[in-house]
Amino acid sequence: MSSNLKLNKLREKLLEEGLDAMLISSSENRRYMSGFTGSAGYLMISRDDAVLATDFRYVEQAGIQAPDFRVQRTAAGLDWFPEWTAEQGVKKVGFEDTDMTVSLHQAFTKAAAEGETTNSPELVGISGVVERLRTFKDADELKLLTRAVEIADDAIDQVAPGIVPGTTEEAVAWELEKAMRERGAEMISFDTIVGAGPNGALPHHRADETVVKEGDAIVIDMGAKYRGYCSDLTRTVFVGTPDEKFREIYDIVLHAQVEAEEKVEAGMTGEQCDAISRDIIAEAGYGDDFGHSLGHGVGLAVHEFPRVGPRADDVLEDGMVFTIEPGIYLSGWGGVRIEDIVVMENGRARVISKARKLAF
Repeated sequence: MSSNLKLNKLREKLLEEGLDAMLISSSENRRYMSGFTGSAGYLMISRDDAVLATDFRYVEQAGIQAPDFRVQRTAAGLDWFPEWTAEQGVKKVGFEDTDMTVSLHQAFTKAAAEGETTNSPELVGISGVVERLRTFKDADELKLLTRAVEIADDAIDQVAPGIVPGTTEEAVAWELEKAMRERGAEMISFDTIVGAGPNGALPHHRADETVVKEGDAIVIDMGAKYRGYCSDLTRTVFVGTPDEKFREIYDIVLHAQVEAEEKVEAGMTGEQCDAISRDIIAEAGYGDDFGHSLGHGVGLAVHEFPRVGPRADDVLEDGMVFTIEPGIYLSGWGGVRIEDIVVMENGRARVISKARKLAF
């Protein structure tokens, strides 16, 4: 989707919310709306203007990356803010209340009050406006996201077969990160989770010096970032020959995942999708051991809309990308989680993730 089209959609939202302009401070939203990848700057979007305010370091870069925006070079202070709002006749400015700090809000409020106008603009907290636009991925975004998925898929398929007793969780995480970087990842999309043995019962266990042993199940949750877009992948591997308990738990989780991937349809809510997997796990007697949501959207951020979980009323539609990741976690034993990224197309889910899964 071009910047101009995104701007038009955002302006429609501003009109619905009764706002004259939007101040964007979130780095992901700034990049999405303008194409600018620098680490500092603000977008000011009114019904008739679009400005990217940034400092000397990024002025030239902003001009290249954000051709649909007028670049405003800034110095210390926020004097450009009241000047722009006065020029545009702006009375109500929406700001991202889930991103802006209290101190920054105070600075903008003070700048507005000290501007050379008798009617300083009102700052109105608003959330989710740009994030909702980001929910739908266009062909270019999907291409980048798919490459991020492929990088993670290839990395785990290379590293997992080589995990042997005596290595540590940290060592496994490092090998995965190296493999992703070697395949073109600009960075990992989040700290890699490697939970061996009982640590697998901790859904967000941070890889540490725990030594992998023969007979350990290992939950690996990882992701690559490629040109700004994230992947998110979980596989549970086994060191040695899987015992009956592991096979039982793994089969339940895999069945719950595959059913959700095959049965989710456009028009369902995130709650209805979640229930497909959750009901299977509950019927198997492990409902209390699946304590997190089934999934979440993925894009410029590793967690974004749509929501896919209990009480999630987001309606799943074509163009949305999200994870399906059921799990069972048993304290003192370990856990099993299997996660794919899917995209809704033609009313159904197409699975993008291709990394190997265990088969018994």
